[in-house]
Amino acid sequence: MEPTTLDASVLEGCISAAIAAPSIFNTQPWRYRLDPETVTLQVRAAPERGLRHVDPAGRALHLSVGAAVLNLRVAVTHFGWTPVTRLLPAPEDPELLATVRLTAPTARTACAYRTDLYPAIRHRHSSRFPFSGRPLPSQVRSELSEAAHLEGARLTFPAPEDVLRLLRLTAEAERRNRNDPDRRDESRRWIRHDADGQVDVGLPESALGPQDAHERVPLRDFTAERRPERLVSQPFEAEPVVAVLSTQHDRRADWLRAGQALEHVLLLATVHGVRTSLLHQAVEWPDLRRTLGGTAGFAGHGQMLIRLGYGPEGPATPRRTVERMFDSGVRER
Repeated sequence: MEPTTLDASVLEGCISAAIAAPSIFNTQPWRYRLDPETVTLQVRAAPERGLRHVDPAGRALHLSVGAAVLNLRVAVTHFGWTPVTRLLPAPEDPELLATVRLTAPTARTACAYRTDLYPAIRHRHSSRFPFSGRPLPSQVRSELSEAAHLEGARLTFPAPEDVLRLLRLTAEAERRNRNDPDRRDESRRWIRHDADGQVDVGLPESALGPQDAHERVPLRDFTAERRPERLVSQPFEAEPVVAVLSTQHDRRADWLRAGQALEHVLLLATVHGVRTSLLHQAVEWPDLRRTLGGTAGFAGHGQMLIRLGYGPEGPATPRRTVERMFDSGVRER
């Protein structure tokens, strides 16, 4: 049955899916508006929830919004519409990062996404916990790489010796983050203590996970003070699987494409029962980011490192309500 109107339940379902996307530090730097005449959803940046020191150029903000756009497209398809997406459609309005127009499908329109991606939106969580040594099947790797390619990005699985190099770069970025007072303080501001009660942004302490007892996997230290000898530590996987997400160019539109590719990869990994966590630290430092290009088989501009494997499902992180994300035109104070 072809849809003829966008009712409130479909609108809520679409925006609810969009805000379930991952975002750096769970800042959720987005808001949405609807143009009812053209049945078009605007996806706008929320710069007041940007990270001044960790993400001064707004690249990670664009990746976060791109991930939300992918979820929105998947949801629009799920509800029987065809999404027509434009990135950066209005140069005079820099906060308008994308529009998604809902059109009725035609006989020539092929379904853009697997039907199992939509339920995966609710089950996708970052897992900052140890993974097992179970290898990632080559077929799964191929499917994940194809998902990134469909969104205009590239996903590369480096050889183990190159993974060690990438982890060393990430560890160096972690060291710099701990020693940079501005970045350290900014990171701590987004931690939500478990005793604080109901919160809707940031990262609860329960989602941070343990330290790697062998210091092989340098997951982000949001407190900028954790050490294996101070807090709970566990041995992580001996041979981590790390993929590099990259784009040919490095413009704002490329960042948005990378965000869509990232979320497509994460949702498909969830479908396959593969857990993921994000290693973004090295791409936050320009010199380290440039060094990523020395990895064998990798070309272009690195946007994200993704750790993949089999292990415990990560806990859910809070989200703002649909009502707070739906912008009537009145800016938050």
